[in-house]
Formats: sequence, C-alpha cells, structure tokens
Amino acid sequence: MAVNAHVERRPNESFQQLLKRFRKEVRKSRVLSTARRKRWHISNSEERRFAEKKAIRRARRRRAKEKRRGY
Repeated sequence: MAVNAHVERRPNESFQQLLKRFRKEVRKSRVLSTARRKRWHISNSEERRFAEKKAIRRARRRRAKEKRRGY
C-alpha cells in the first residue's frame, strides 16, 4: 500500500502545526480507513448486506429526525 500523504515543514512552523497538517493529509488520502476496511477479508455478499443494513439505519434516522421536526 503506497502512502500518498506527504508534508514538508514550512519556515517557522511548529511541530504541532506540522503534525496537524500531516494528520489532515492522511485523513484526506483515506489511507487508514482503507487499511482498517481491508484488515479482514469480507465477501462481496457480506459487504452488500452491511451496506443494506447501513442504508436502512440511515433511512430510519432520517425519518425520526423528520418526525421530530414535524414534517
């Protein structure tokens, strides 16, 4: 897995600022989320089932939110 996140220290930049920029780049490159997802093998059918469950939960939350707002 190639890491695309790369930052160079700017003049007069503190280590904390550099670290903050690096973490932001890592998040944008989605390296960690990809690594976590691929940590274990998940079959396509299982991945589809997870996606369907996630969509159902999302729709349920959306309906509850609309109900609270009175739509």
